[in-house]
Amino acid sequence: MAQEPGGQGREHGAGEQLAMLLRRWWEESGKPPGGTRPTQQALALRLGVDQTTLSRYLNPRHVSVAPLNVVETLHALLCAPAVEREQARALWREAARESGRQKAAGGTVPTPAPVGAREGEATAAAPDPAAEQGTDGSGARVRRRGLWLRPFLGVAALAVAFTAGGVVHEQFFAQHLAPTANGAAGAAATREEPREWPIMSMGVEDQFTRARALQYLLNGQGYEIRADGFIGEETRDAVMDFQLKKNLPVDGKVGRLTWPELVPDVGPGAETFEVRAVQELLNNAGLGGTTVSGKYTAATAADVGFFQARHHLPATGRVDMDTWLALLVEQDPPLKRPEYQRDTGPLPSDSV
Repeated sequence: MAQEPGGQGREHGAGEQLAMLLRRWWEESGKPPGGTRPTQQALALRLGVDQTTLSRYLNPRHVSVAPLNVVETLHALLCAPAVEREQARALWREAARESGRQKAAGGTVPTPAPVGAREGEATAAAPDPAAEQGTDGSGARVRRRGLWLRPFLGVAALAVAFTAGGVVHEQFFAQHLAPTANGAAGAAATREEPREWPIMSMGVEDQFTRARALQYLLNGQGYEIRADGFIGEETRDAVMDFQLKKNLPVDGKVGRLTWPELVPDVGPGAETFEVRAVQELLNNAGLGGTTVSGKYTAATAADVGFFQARHHLPATGRVDMDTWLALLVEQDPPLKRPEYQRDTGPLPSDSV
């Protein structure tokens, strides 16, 4: 087992090792180029747990062993190394065994069922030697058998509760992340107010993520424009040329007529400028942690599905016209300077 840093020599239990592994996954999730580590709040929301519970799962000093399905979901969401998935499973199994041994040492674990009993079969049918002797009469036999059964009834109740909890957790992920054949899984109640395409036009101000997404989309159409968030003459001229080719009003403004012509359906496996636009918008849509790589990975699909479920859309994991519209609408100015601005001066919010 691993030892305490600093030469203390204390061995870590499996639960502590698992917590350290999960924490490392989280801390290293933002290291790839363009990666952004998700906040614990955003990650807890994806897992369907509160932030305090997630913090305990990631804290080796105050161990609270995460359920196996949470461990595996963290592995997928944080894009942890594939070889460490089985390591995490093994640590989880050992932590469960350690917990069982600790309970047994304290006298709180019931006696195991007799060897040879079938799973789910009532153990009350096993002979009770003391009762069969008949030393206290038939009434005593019934009482002893009842006492003998109590621990196993407790185990059965706990098993039912654990199974029910697992089913509820799996249903949460099926509803919020997993796409279905008809694309209807994870769709919430219909949004009451219809969304409207934002209007983008030339200006001296930084227009942030929406403008960068527009510039990536124009790059996808063959224009060579720097995605810097500023809509200058170069971006406006590209928009006007695109509008001319699509027989749209040539005004240099991107609104309800031009956006639908710019945004294609994209999904897993794509490697295009349009994918980068999706990832930019996702990363600034209040979730955080979406890697802007230009490659539509399984993690990107999961983020898209989660966004769709949160915003009353079918959680298909693919970006269609309605998802593009929602992504463009659900944007706020970033809380910190974007990468392209890091060397050009602080935002007003950074200088306070």
